[in-house]
Amino acid sequence: MQMSDIPFGTTDWSEVEPTEHKGETGHSTWRTRHFGGIRVRVVDHSPGYLADHWCEKGHILFCLEGELHTELADGRVFTLKPGMSYQVADKAEPHRSSTEIGAKLFIVD
Repeated sequence: MQMSDIPFGTTDWSEVEPTEHKGETGHSTWRTRHFGGIRVRVVDHSPGYLADHWCEKGHILFCLEGELHTELADGRVFTLKPGMSYQVADKAEPHRSSTEIGAKLFIVD
């Protein structure tokens, strides 16, 4: 990842306009900022959320609250709890997320 032409700044995430994204079940609320070609988000998944697609985009994802289950297309499942993260490259391993209790995430992609 190349980060250039981004002046120093701060973000009050409570002031970033949320957008809602429906899952197969549940929904997610995204607060999104773009810095050049880098997307940075705080994402809240509702309890019972299941993604409606297999994602092939690369991410660095950090769990702030709750618990997130990430299933890979090969059947492996990983659970993130607060303070844990994962990273995956673009088109490396298709994955989808779910949560029973809800999760708040910080994502860079």
